[in-house]
Amino acid sequence: MGTTSLAAARSSIGFFSASSHRRRPCGLCFPSKARPSLSLRRGNGGVLRSPGSDSRCFSVKASSSGDEPLEVCVKASINYPDKLGDCPFTQRVLLTLEVKQLPYHIKVVDLANKPEWFLEISPEGKVPIIKLEEKWVADSDVITQSLEEKYPNPSLVTPPEKKTVGSKIFPTFVGFLKSKDPTDGTEQALLAELTSFNDYIKDNGPFINGERVSAVDLSLGPKLYHLQIALGHYKGWSIPESLSYVKDYMKRIFSMDSFIKTQALKEDVIAGWKSKVTG
Repeated sequence: MGTTSLAAARSSIGFFSASSHRRRPCGLCFPSKARPSLSLRRGNGGVLRSPGSDSRCFSVKASSSGDEPLEVCVKASINYPDKLGDCPFTQRVLLTLEVKQLPYHIKVVDLANKPEWFLEISPEGKVPIIKLEEKWVADSDVITQSLEEKYPNPSLVTPPEKKTVGSKIFPTFVGFLKSKDPTDGTEQALLAELTSFNDYIKDNGPFINGERVSAVDLSLGPKLYHLQIALGHYKGWSIPESLSYVKDYMKRIFSMDSFIKTQALKEDVIAGWKSKVTG
């Protein structure tokens, strides 16, 4: 299959490593609603649609490398059958591929109607999953570490002492988002973690490992993106202006070309968290 730029692909179809930023296989990435299957392939400007097929896929040429594209299975959009979905752990993997300028081939999977071929390579039905050296590898921690070992340049290694920075933000965000009691302390817990991160970036930024992006940023960035959208929508809540270093960090990460190319649609993030809020 031919390759196309991610920007072109996303306009048509939509769209490290620390144990402390541990990936929960996408039970967090809620299954999308059932819908007819459709296969979409792009190459040399052409589009092939195959009614009744089990996935949507396209290739991304992230560099001029002669390497064969790596195959990656990702969650499909909840709202649009042919767009990438809202999994922050999948975005972490795609960001790693982008920053390392590795070509990859995406297969978009409807998690509410998992095809047999997908369950054969991912028996638990979880994403992301990537094919490395003829083996399918799951879990974003394992995937990104494997990519770092196999493709060490550019290096995204985070020093061990910095791997836990910001690691408690995501679970405290989830706790606050799910909370129905404004006096239970979940908002204060999140503010405490964000304040700690703000102080760290003030003294050590602009990124967690200093001047350059590292694996831990590619793990935390997508989670902060979900935090911003979900809390804004469901609670009318935003990060206080006083935490200016956190806000600047988010702007810096969110404005990266690789982040823009791999981010989920806002409406998918909102839909993805709905059952956590209303369930």
